[in-house]
Amino acid sequence: MISLKLNTREMTLIAVMAALICVAGPLSISVGPIPLSLASFAVYLAGAVLGSKRGTLAVALYLLIGMVGVPVFSAFSGGFQKIAGVTGGYLVGYLPCAWLTGLGAKPGAEPKLGWKLPVCMVLGTAALYVIGTAWFMLQTKNTLAASLGMCVVPFLAGDAVKIVAATLLSTPIRKAIEKK
Repeated sequence: MISLKLNTREMTLIAVMAALICVAGPLSISVGPIPLSLASFAVYLAGAVLGSKRGTLAVALYLLIGMVGVPVFSAFSGGFQKIAGVTGGYLVGYLPCAWLTGLGAKPGAEPKLGWKLPVCMVLGTAALYVIGTAWFMLQTKNTLAASLGMCVVPFLAGDAVKIVAATLLSTPIRKAIEKK
């Protein structure tokens, strides 16, 4: 069992990051069965700024908010049916994405731009793709090749840009929130 004691400041930061994901998530463009969304960018930031545990909690809070019906998922949708649907695996995949991204950041330590954070974001994205694509394949009965063509390939360039942007933004954000 993971033990995590949170003070008021940490709870506030988790809530702010969850709110950021809630704002970014609905902003999407339909490019087939899987929408192009800014949620993954916000998930990268949550992990990079808050670390693994707290970043994952922010994502879990976002998912709970969406599951109860608040329209925070792509195209301003919400509800448990969205998690249970064909894109639900990508939503669930945000959890390991935030966790793995957070492994590249050590909140409280001197933030530095290095290779570890973007590599962890790439690993988190890979986990997101694996979970989401497997979920999609189970729901639609599509082949792996067809699913990769619809659900992964169109998003590679955009996710690379999001990773670069989140890497560059996370250091100044961490510096700002770590000032006392």
